[in-house]
Formats: sequence, C-alpha cells, structure tokens
Amino acid sequence: MSHEEIIQALYNETLAGNAPAVLELTLKALAEGMGPDTILFDALIPSLEEVGARFERGDFFVPEMLIAGKAMSGALNVLRPLLADTGAESIGTFVMGTVKGDVHDIGKNLVNIMLEGAGFTVIDLGVQTAPEKFIAAIIEHKPDIVGMSAFLTTTMPMFKVTIHEIEKAGLRDKVAIMVGGAPVTQEYADVVGADGFAADASTAVRKAKELVAKRRRALQPA
Repeated sequence: MSHEEIIQALYNETLAGNAPAVLELTLKALAEGMGPDTILFDALIPSLEEVGARFERGDFFVPEMLIAGKAMSGALNVLRPLLADTGAESIGTFVMGTVKGDVHDIGKNLVNIMLEGAGFTVIDLGVQTAPEKFIAAIIEHKPDIVGMSAFLTTTMPMFKVTIHEIEKAGLRDKVAIMVGGAPVTQEYADVVGADGFAADASTAVRKAKELVAKRRRALQPA
C-alpha cells in the first residue's frame, strides 16, 4: 500500500469503527516511516470530524460515535507518546470530570475521545469529582478549559457549587468552564455561570475550540 492508500484506509476504517483495522493500519503506517502527526492530522482527525458532521446531520447516532471514537482511541494510545517526542503542539488542555454524586461516564468518555482526536490534551478526573479535586487539577495542570458532566438532575446543582468554589479559590478567571450531560440545557449553563454548554460530543469539540481561541485573543496585548 502507498502512503496515500494507508491514509485513506485509516480514514475509512475509523469512520466504520473498525478498531482492529485502525490499530493495524496505524502500526503499518509507522513501520513504513510515516510520522505520527501525519497519521493523526491527515487521517484520524478528518475521519472523526466527519463522524461529528454525520452526527449533526442525523446520519450517525451515539452508538456510531462511540464505536468510531473507540476505534480511534486504540490508535491514539500508540501515537500519544510518539507525538510527545516530536513536540507536536496541543491545541489546548482540557480538565474533565463528572461532578460529585454522579457516577455516569459514557458521555464524558466520548467527549474525551473526541477532544483528544481534535488535538486537545485531556486530563480526566473520573467520576464523583469533588470541587477540591477540580481546584487541585486547575492548579497543577493550568488548563484552558474545565469541563463538568452531570447525568442526573439531582447532581446538576454541583455545577454551581463547584464553580463557586473555583471562584473562592481565586481561579475563575484562569479557566473557561463548560458543562454538559443529558439533562443540562443552555439556560441552566447560563444560570450556573458556565462559559459554554454542549449537548453532544461533536458540539463540545467545536465549542471548546471557540473558547480556547476567544481566551487566547483576550490574552494578547492590544
């Protein structure tokens, strides 16, 4: 296979969610001397962007997104250390956690995969994430964005509690905050003082990119 054929096959198999084929093609591409950044930016990211576009058009649903995301995550496990060695630049750092009291993580994990696929460095704090854990992660990792997920209406108030604690710690102006989860709405995100809301993983990636760009513009000297 030529390099172009490998790239096309990687794109197609990621779109199809064929994890074994994606991993095999990734290893083949590396063995043929292709750079990890080429594999990521020419095949995997465009494929995942197409997955997101099909989801938004209603051609794909959550299961297809999950399958494609998992197929890509196997390749990312191989590429991640190699990308670090090449100095490939992350487009931003994203700290993610499901809020305290909530143990749901399927949606969060899908968003994480999509963010990584788009070029973000993702720090996953897991489930049942207390406000102090978010604060510690902000201090340690200095992220561009903090993402909070809630699946239950009973845990949604933890958004406001956590944001309040981040404010008390003097860190609110250091990060953008995004919220999401099945019962969450834009109106609720506005009420709790979040900077962004996304109803699905594809939108989350687009919104995260917008927030990073906005923050960086604001930090530039006039």
